Amino acid sequence: MKAIVAVDLNWGIGYKGNLLQRIPEDMKFFKQMTLGKVVVMGRKTFESLPGKEPLKDRVNIILSKSGDFENDKIIVCRSMDELFCELKKYNSDDIFAIGGEEVYTQLLPYCCEAYVTKFSNEYPADRYFPNLDEMEGWKPVSLSEPKEYNDIWYSRLKYVNESPKEY
Repeated sequence: MKAIVAVDLNWGIGYKGNLLQRIPEDMKFFKQMTLGKVVVMGRKTFESLPGKEPLKDRVNIILSKSGDFENDKIIVCRSMDELFCELKKYNSDDIFAIGGEEVYTQLLPYCCEAYVTKFSNEYPADRYFPNLDEMEGWKPVSLSEPKEYNDIWYSRLKYVNESPKEY
């Protein structure tokens, strides 16, 4: 399993149910990485998608404790055990954790890689991604050249988890 995320300087990922920034090139990278794959997200992240519709051409799995949350276009898992049972049906290289904060926190120990777009700015945030630079076992292995969009500088890093847990 892999994680994919965009963070600010404080590892913030969202504010009041929205992304901190939308950079077209980064959205394109996200789509390119996840197209034809399995995306795992929480209910709030799913409900923040345009039209509350599943991401096209991907298997959308939602982790939600909410008993009344149903949608016939997605797979809903009510527990980590149920999620892990469902994930065994897929190649682990094709599974991406895509948010939000709780899902990242729960699934990060099981991820072997994380693709992190880092903005060179700080934004008001109420949701965060764990700081991989401070987490034991996570190492950056590649860094893109800095890019700029509307006065926002950003770089993409790939991190590897030296000892991911089995699920």
